[in-house]
Amino acid sequence: MYKYFSSAYKFGGIAGAFSVIAFISLSFLYPDPTNLNLVFGYVITPVAIFLAIKFFKEYSNNGYLSFAEGMSVGFVTYMLEAIVSLGGIWLVLLLHSTLFEQVKESKLEVLSDSKESIVAQVGENSFNLTLESIQNMLPWDIALNDALWKIIPGLFFTIIISIILRKNPN
Repeated sequence: MYKYFSSAYKFGGIAGAFSVIAFISLSFLYPDPTNLNLVFGYVITPVAIFLAIKFFKEYSNNGYLSFAEGMSVGFVTYMLEAIVSLGGIWLVLLLHSTLFEQVKESKLEVLSDSKESIVAQVGENSFNLTLESIQNMLPWDIALNDALWKIIPGLFFTIIISIILRKNPN
């Protein structure tokens, strides 16, 4: 079993750690690092998945890869990346409550700046629900959102990369 996941553990863990480092670094540059960290996740996730599947194929599986093996390795990679990122960002926001308040204020400011267009598109009730949701936001919510936006694209990247790298011994 270790054969199947040795590269997935390495690249998933490294990608998750990079995501936390990116969040911390971006927090020094921007009041709300969450959006740019999501963009960083869209770049690092496919790279980590590709490298994990490629290393598995070349170094653990004699140059062969079935679609199922690629999907398994990719799944472990993006799930581990999401879990490490979730834990790291949650811990950073818990330890630095001023950063959390800064992110929350930034989100409230963006919402208030866009009030007219939001109300015109979805109505006053939806705007008020969104406002209440942001006001009640916890550090866990931000970390969970980041993790989910690593899992969802990770699934699609894994499918594509597994198909591209697939090679059977036939």
